[in-house]
Formats: sequence, structure tokens, C-alpha cells
Amino acid sequence: MAEFGYPLLGMRVLCAVSGGADSVYLLHRCLEGAAGRGFEVFAAHYNHCLRGEESERDERFVRSLCEGLGVELRVGRGDVAAYAAEKGLGTEEAARELRYAFLERAADSLRCDTIATAHNADDNAETVLLALVRGSGAKGLAGIPPRRGRIARPMLGITRREIEAYLAERGIGHVEDSTNASLDYTRNRIRALVMPALREINPGFAAAAGRASALLRADDAYLEGLAEEFLAAYPGGRVDCAALAAAPWSVASRVVRRLAPFPPGLGHVEAVLALARAGRGAADLPGARFFAENGVLRVGEPERRSIAPRELAVPGVTEIGEAGWIITAEIVEDAREIHTSLNTFSFQYENICGTICCTSRRPGDELRQVNRGCTKKLKDLFAERGVPASERDSVPVLRDSLGVIAAAGFGQAERTLARPGSRAVIVRARRVKDKDNL
Repeated sequence: MAEFGYPLLGMRVLCAVSGGADSVYLLHRCLEGAAGRGFEVFAAHYNHCLRGEESERDERFVRSLCEGLGVELRVGRGDVAAYAAEKGLGTEEAARELRYAFLERAADSLRCDTIATAHNADDNAETVLLALVRGSGAKGLAGIPPRRGRIARPMLGITRREIEAYLAERGIGHVEDSTNASLDYTRNRIRALVMPALREINPGFAAAAGRASALLRADDAYLEGLAEEFLAAYPGGRVDCAALAAAPWSVASRVVRRLAPFPPGLGHVEAVLALARAGRGAADLPGARFFAENGVLRVGEPERRSIAPRELAVPGVTEIGEAGWIITAEIVEDAREIHTSLNTFSFQYENICGTICCTSRRPGDELRQVNRGCTKKLKDLFAERGVPASERDSVPVLRDSLGVIAAAGFGQAERTLARPGSRAVIVRARRVKDKDNL
């Protein structure tokens, strides 16, 4: 059996238990080590209420499991779909926010110093591959951190195959999430199609990815420390341009990222470093404007930003750097389930006229939102939502040759909504924010 990360655990451990194989393994392994290592184990389950009776089945299973093991359990539930619509989030992001907020509350109520989650070696390898596909730097390629705050991942050294073998040998049951089999999700496609191919090349690929991510994590931590030391010399945030320009790129780029309110893309980092080399000028980044004056770099408030018109990459990733958005698009040949939110759009492929373009709002733009039964001008929708005038031009508006088909944060046009089983274009818009998606 591979190494389980007991040293990551504290004195009172809350296990996040969904009922799936990974989390059931987590709970049993924690209980195995609790007596000999002197810590207490509790459990928490969050019902996302997204899969109807299947979600209720999972909750019943976890309740029965914990009762049989004598583990105190906290259960929470929430309307993820409603929360996603209210906050303008994708379903997965909304579910994560609600789940982790519940886990924190449960840990507080039980006085737990650690929240253990069941991320394993295969999860980490998949995360590294996703980061590679997106062109991430060392921080993304470093994968899932073993610990962040009181969140611990003691199973990062354990493969999915080892988990399944452990449960089978002991006759321990678990439940299966039916959505894990859907290839509509990028991670599921990597799990079902890419990981098997890589295991054919190297059966120990998950462990190899874990070693690589650990090495990158150590390097990144060292470089982040150097960036922190650099900034400590400028407590007011007014950085000497010459010193920044002379610093190694790996340190200077991290200094820029620390100064920016939102993690900037590579192009933005290069723009700020060009300012430092010139000692004068300005550059706009998501949420801020960098100024270089008299050899000093400082961060100020952003100017009003508009979106330069561009064709959406379908499939692919389109960065709207000037407004701080990233838009991903994929083509699904047989859309079994249609998920939409204010920032996730499911377009019927043949209902799109021409190409999809992303722009700022334009005079007269209208949107007939799904299930709203009326058509409204975008300017009225912005006013109703209370979007400041200075931010309205930075809202991505998607359009085809017939007009607006979606606006980020406001949903999609009724005429483009995909039908179950149809060929669809799935588009997700997200702000560039420092969010841990795990």
C-alpha cells in the first residue's frame, strides 16, 4: 500500500465524504490511523441537490456508513443551480464554493483543525495535464498542493487503482456518481481517454506526475520567497523600475503577479516588465493600471476598458485580457444534458449563424434570455443589475451574424439554446481570478 499522508493531519480531522470510492477510502484509512496516532475523526457530507434521487441516495449511503462506523457526521445541502444563477457562476464553481463553505462551518462546529479531502494521485496527474493544456506556468503544473490552510490531501500518493483494490479486498461498498461517465466534461475526457494512453507508455504515470509536480512546487515556493523578499524592500508598493528590470525574469514576473489584483496573463506580465525597463508609461491589467513615472512603478485604478472585437476559438480558449475574462469553447456531438447558467452557454450548433464573435456592448443590443419570455436591451439589463457605467464595456458580449447570442453574467439568447442529444457548442466565460478549483 502506498504512503498515506498521516503527517498532514491534525488532532481533530474532518473527512469530506461524498460516498464515492475515494472518500470512503479516506474515511477508513483515517480511522485506521486514528487510535495509534492519537487523533479524532469526524465526517461531513454536502448534498448539492443536482442529481435528483441519486443525490439523495448518496446522502443516505453516507449517513448509513458513518452510523455503522460510529463516526459523528455533519450533513449540509444547498440549491447549487439557484446559487450559480444568482452569482453568475458555472455549476461546478458554484458547487465548489458552497461545498467548501459548508466544510469550513462544519469544521468550526466540531473544533477540527484539519479538513481532509480525497484527492488522489490520479486526480493530481489529471490536474497537471489540464494545466499543461491551458499553458500554465510552474504554479499550475505543480498540481494539487498537499495542504492549503487547514485543507489537507493525505491521498496524493495513492492511485485510483490502489483505492479500488483496498475497498475490494475488504468488501467495502461505495456509490458511483453517474456524471463521472460523461465525456461532456474535460476532466472526464482526460481521465477516460488520455490517462489510459499515458499509462500504456508508463504504468506509473500518476506517480511520475506526482514527483514532477512536487519538484515544481518546491521550485515555485523558493521563487515566490525571492519575490516576497524583493517586495519587502518597497513597503509602499512603489517599486524601483531599474531594480525590477534587473531582477531574473522568474522573480520579476512573480513580483508583478503579487502586485496585480488578479493573476495576469503572460502578455500582461511582459507589458509591465517593459514599463520597468523603459521607466515610464502605463499598462492596463485586469482590475488595475500600472504606471511607471520617474523610474518608479506603482499600481493605480484601471481606466474604462472595452473589448477589442475578436472571433471566438471554437473549440479552444479565447483570452479577453483587456477585460479580465477567459472564454473556453468546445463542441459536443451528442449533448446528453444541457447545462446553462449566467456564464455557461449551450448553443445549438446549427442555430449559430456564421462565426461567434466577442465584443463589448453596442448601441441597440438586445437579448431574449432563456426562460424569461421577453426581450430586453442590454443597457437596461446592466442598469437593473447595477453594473457601474465604467464596467459595462468590459462585459463580454457574444454575437453571431444575427445579433447577440449571450452576455457574460446575463445568460444566453433563447434562439440558440441547444436540445438534448443535439450537436452543441458549450461556452464557458470566467473572470481571471485566483481560485483554487480543487
